[in-house]
Amino acid sequence: MKQTLRDLAAKLGCHPLGDGSITVTSVASPQSATSDSLVFVEDAQYLDTALRSSAAAVIAGDFASAITSKAILISAQPRLTFARAARLLRDPDRNRVIHKSAIVPASAEIGKNAAIGPRAILGEHVKVGDETTIGSGVVIGDGVKIGSHCRVDANITVYPGTVLGDRVIVQAGAVLGSEGFGYVRDSQTGRYEQFPQIGRLVIEDDVEIGANSTIDRGALDETRIGRGTKIDNLVHIGHNVQIGQDVVIAAQTGLSGSVTIEDNVIMGGQVGIADHVRIEAGAILGAQSGIPTKKVIRGKGVVFWGTPARPIREYLKELAFLSRSAKKER
Repeated sequence: MKQTLRDLAAKLGCHPLGDGSITVTSVASPQSATSDSLVFVEDAQYLDTALRSSAAAVIAGDFASAITSKAILISAQPRLTFARAARLLRDPDRNRVIHKSAIVPASAEIGKNAAIGPRAILGEHVKVGDETTIGSGVVIGDGVKIGSHCRVDANITVYPGTVLGDRVIVQAGAVLGSEGFGYVRDSQTGRYEQFPQIGRLVIEDDVEIGANSTIDRGALDETRIGRGTKIDNLVHIGHNVQIGQDVVIAAQTGLSGSVTIEDNVIMGGQVGIADHVRIEAGAILGAQSGIPTKKVIRGKGVVFWGTPARPIREYLKELAFLSRSAKKER
């Protein structure tokens, strides 16, 4: 979508320098920029590269306030402003229809300008909000509620009773609201029988869920994913898990049942968390960290590493001790 720099600056809260009538249609890196592209730099040492590029304009910090050779948008947070500019420049989806091969029962409530792709199947009493896109091959169970301006990509399964807020993005192949892994063992026969998995899954506003991730519904109550949380590809979240707001979870992480993750926690890739663990607000779990059952991790801004996870300073001291001990034994 074509935008003038003057209009972009007003929408993004930037200070424009140079010709505000210049138009841009896309974002790019300095290496791939064209004459209608917008690029960004966060560090003054990369400014020359951006200025020499073919880009029409550059988003940069105050360090570029004296530049006159190219149009500049001055921002306190260039990367964030660039991401917002990318959304403003994205072409709208004009093909917003319900495909003739989609199955949409009469009991479903479909909002204004919603789009439903080929071979999608909606259950009874499903609600889909305004401007929401349902991709091809999606299966949505009875009673599911999906808010407005959501994007549910191809081949996603949403089990009955799941609730999605507004502006939720779910990438291809994800499974939402499936039965949790909960069993009771018969002490006499040694056989396992499933504990009831009759709760629900609630996903709040502005959550993003990566491809092929799975989130189980609650056993008797609910699993809840808090507002603004971002979940990478191939993440598993078990039943009864409670995740706070603005949590970031990287790929191949697994959360067992009844885990509580408080606000602003960051998890690296392949983190493993046992049942009934609590991760308190602001903690950072490094890649491949392991948390034993019923453990509490606390420390805002503290990085934890290893298995069992402990503060990284302690972890590095242990590694250094082991290295010294190994050398003495040689």
